[in-house]
Amino acid sequence: MPDQGYGERAQWYVNTVTGEPELGMKSPVTQRMGPYASREDAMRAFQIAEERNALWDAETKAWNRWGDDDGTDRGDGRVADR
Repeated sequence: MPDQGYGERAQWYVNTVTGEPELGMKSPVTQRMGPYASREDAMRAFQIAEERNALWDAETKAWNRWGDDDGTDRGDGRVADR
């Protein structure tokens, strides 16, 4: 893998406009996702993001329900007035 300078290895990114994987930070920061360890992971960037978002959403819902055994969870992360 090419060296980016300062002894760092180049990592893979995906251009969010073109959908193409890129080795190194070629696209503007507003048009790239990453870094990813491999070209294959960069090609799956949107799927990886979707999977991570679903996991984080589930963790947030579980966090918001924690300790609310009396059914007062309003479902929006806030607890109803008691």
